[in-house]
Amino acid sequence: MQVRVIAFGPLAEQLGGKEHEFEIPPSSSVRFLIEEIGIEMWLSNGLSISINGNKVGEDEPLSEGDEVALLPPVSGG
Repeated sequence: MQVRVIAFGPLAEQLGGKEHEFEIPPSSSVRFLIEEIGIEMWLSNGLSISINGNKVGEDEPLSEGDEVALLPPVSGG
């Protein structure tokens, strides 16, 4: 199945752009997708994930056509 990934901030830089399409097996979780992309180190660094605009955890299942937003923690002050 195909999902769309939108990455922000340093994640967009790391992935070489903001928007990407990925082909993953049916019944895959967000964690599987993140591991396939190779950014699992962000999970322990405060990564926020949303599917179709709803904040979810890493074990959330994905469906065909989902839009997954990956939001790294914001620093500043």
